[in-house]
Amino acid sequence: MPERLDPATDVIAPAGAGGAPAPAVSEPEPPDRPTTGRPRSLWSDAWHQLRRNPVFLVSALLIAFLVLIALWPQILTGADPLRCDLSKSQQGSAPGHPFGYDTQGCDVFTRTVYGARASITVGVCATLGAALLGSLLGGLAGFFGGWWDALLSRIADVFFGIPVILGGLVFLSVVTSSTVWPVVGFIVLLGWPQVARIARGSVITAKQNDYVQAARALGAGSGRMLLRHVAPNAVAPVIVVATIALGTYIALEATLSFLGVGLRPPTVSWGIDISNAAPQIRNAPHMLLWPAGALSITVLAFIMLGDAVRDALDPKLR
Repeated sequence: MPERLDPATDVIAPAGAGGAPAPAVSEPEPPDRPTTGRPRSLWSDAWHQLRRNPVFLVSALLIAFLVLIALWPQILTGADPLRCDLSKSQQGSAPGHPFGYDTQGCDVFTRTVYGARASITVGVCATLGAALLGSLLGGLAGFFGGWWDALLSRIADVFFGIPVILGGLVFLSVVTSSTVWPVVGFIVLLGWPQVARIARGSVITAKQNDYVQAARALGAGSGRMLLRHVAPNAVAPVIVVATIALGTYIALEATLSFLGVGLRPPTVSWGIDISNAAPQIRNAPHMLLWPAGALSITVLAFIMLGDAVRDALDPKLR
């Protein structure tokens, strides 16, 4: 008597050529991860890549810590960065003062902590200003073209020809304010052409896509196409350039302050402290080591963050 087949477990293979049973077709194995059937967008895919990038994680933690002490330096120190004691001039490390004292007898640790506020404020504000101005002018030039595009390109070429340090010496030497805003304004003035050129090229590429042409054929206005279709797909290169430029702007502020035309006392800045410590590097190297190290770590963190964002937003680099 033939065995009874269980339809849930046994499958009768169809006969092949010559009556030989054909090999049974195995069912496909289920995927390792459930799929939703909906592809990820550019931003969600970029965030997916960033979360798994150790460079991004390390740089983001460093930047978060720097922003935290810039907003609330009292977390690390309760001393006044402008309170000095000449009797302790250039002394080394002491209990409660791990970084020693500078030429004026000020606590180097306290001034290093408070110096993050001015440097990060200049970097963030200058980056936002240059990114907004450059994106607006470059995006309009790339979208409308014509005489506006030609005029903006020539103006940008003029600013590209101005040496940054020489321009800073000329522009900031006539400014008497000791706040951060003249430095921010100068950096924005010389930084927007780079962002404008990137935004212009990105908008020109985006407006040639099929979905933009379809929107134009359906009667969409220029403003709607620019805001709804072109700008969201052209902003990624601008974000990458702005993120990398932020670290460069912080270094530029320190350079201008070192030369005496950037931030001025009583503002606490790493560039000012480095300038005051440079003549005493042989007698008291600790005065230069700590503010210079803090500046280097900050610039490196922002550049690392920009590189990670660039790799995440550019599929060709994966």
